[in-house]
Amino acid sequence: MGTRLFRIRGKQVSVVNQKMAATEKERKGVAMENGSYSRLIRYLVVTAAISAFLAGSAVGWGKTADPNALPADHPFVREGRVDLDAVVKYFEDLYRSDSSISVAKLTVTKPRSKRTLEMKIWTRGEEKALIVIRQPARERGTATLKVDKNLWNYLPRIKRTIRIPPSMMLASWMGSDFTNDDLVKESSYSKDYKYELVGPSEQPKGWLVRFTARPDIVGLWNRFELVLSQDARIPIQAKYYDRKDRLARIMHWSDVKVFDGKRIPSRMVLIPADKEGHVTEMVYLDIDFDVKVPDKTFSLSNLEQRR
Repeated sequence: MGTRLFRIRGKQVSVVNQKMAATEKERKGVAMENGSYSRLIRYLVVTAAISAFLAGSAVGWGKTADPNALPADHPFVREGRVDLDAVVKYFEDLYRSDSSISVAKLTVTKPRSKRTLEMKIWTRGEEKALIVIRQPARERGTATLKVDKNLWNYLPRIKRTIRIPPSMMLASWMGSDFTNDDLVKESSYSKDYKYELVGPSEQPKGWLVRFTARPDIVGLWNRFELVLSQDARIPIQAKYYDRKDRLARIMHWSDVKVFDGKRIPSRMVLIPADKEGHVTEMVYLDIDFDVKVPDKTFSLSNLEQRR
């Protein structure tokens, strides 16, 4: 699942700076409103946490062909060995591409409540995403804009745009088991983690890859273990361990479908290990890849004016 700076040219710079300053002043007055909204997200773009669950160099059959030039039917497993270079490139673009537009449903289940949101998502690469809630009616128009490591929430009930401060990055997004940090995570698993192909997995069946954080990296996870399908093309399960090496959460992928020519799991389920009865489920209803998404889509003015 490097960053580029969010550039706003000409006079727009001062306008945006003034707007951000104003929203920071208003933050305390709308803290409860923003707090309730800031509770939910991943992958999406999840899309982005999902995209970055893999990285590394080749562990396989010698020097690998350029992953960018691999044909769609390139074998990731041959003679019992996994070509991780090819796998990494493939999964980096599994739920995204140069750009994408998708529709998804997010269901958050807790011991005493259950709520479902339908959202539309625009992405460009790993750096930009716009998520707009379409259903239910009481939440329609609520939106999140991501540009690099910056996040803004638009709250239609009070007609305000709120910038998410660093202190709230670990807060849940829209009440889910995903966090704001999941959305902006820019970790490079090839640089931030040491990894190894453990071998075949039995439960579930597939290939087990272990990623361990390097000593000089500050982050949420000490390690995570990812199980791939037997052809190494589909993620099945990932277990995440915190800095004390305790199991923190488990992600499951299922319901493989073809969207715009890509064969991907349409359903993702996140289960926190320390919250009994809590489950967050993301189901993609439609995804179009490599579509035209204008630059203005990922602007503060569009975030407010489109509604």
